[in-house]
Amino acid sequence: MLALYGHPFSSYTWKALIPLYANGTAFEFRLVAPDEPEHAAFVQTAHPAGKFPILRDGDAVIVEATAIIEHLAAFHPGPAPLIPADPALAAQARMIDRVFDNYVMANLQRVVNARIANAAAPDPAEVAAGTAGLQRAYRWLEGWLDTHQLAPHVSLISCAAAPSLFYADWIERIPAECPRLSGFRAELLALPPVSRCVEDARPFRAYFPGGAPDRD
Repeated sequence: MLALYGHPFSSYTWKALIPLYANGTAFEFRLVAPDEPEHAAFVQTAHPAGKFPILRDGDAVIVEATAIIEHLAAFHPGPAPLIPADPALAAQARMIDRVFDNYVMANLQRVVNARIANAAAPDPAEVAAGTAGLQRAYRWLEGWLDTHQLAPHVSLISCAAAPSLFYADWIERIPAECPRLSGFRAELLALPPVSRCVEDARPFRAYFPGGAPDRD
């Protein structure tokens, strides 16, 4: 059986959980937490930076959420085709995956890291850079959504977009001038695999640096 190491409040763990849930893939979730030291020890040795999620599939150990999705698409396919069969569409999906990881997730993480470093007075330069980066990414994605049709099923794009937009909107609200992106976030949160991640993470909201808003 597959085993996924991660934490239900982790955005990148969501990214790996969503395709597993969408395709009904049998797996064991191995919580990485202080009361599960053997899981934490495995993560420290299996990942070059000691990070999760990590997928274990027999003798294969897959690190990084995008690679996990690629592995699932290749070796554990289901009703949701995670990677488009058409090479051009697959390249587009991989491009947008990188946009969400590098320019949405990374910028929200800058703000989160600043809050972790100094909860009382986060570095204003880091906060400003992170929120400005999010606003720029929001505008770019709004334009992209205006000219591209998204698959009606869970895919690499939705796996990357759902956790990114969920937490990014907590840090910096998607502005009114980005209605397509705001609507896309709402559509993603309504997907059963994403909704399941939201609910499983709800008990941990008190740990969100700077405080979680009273909304999804």
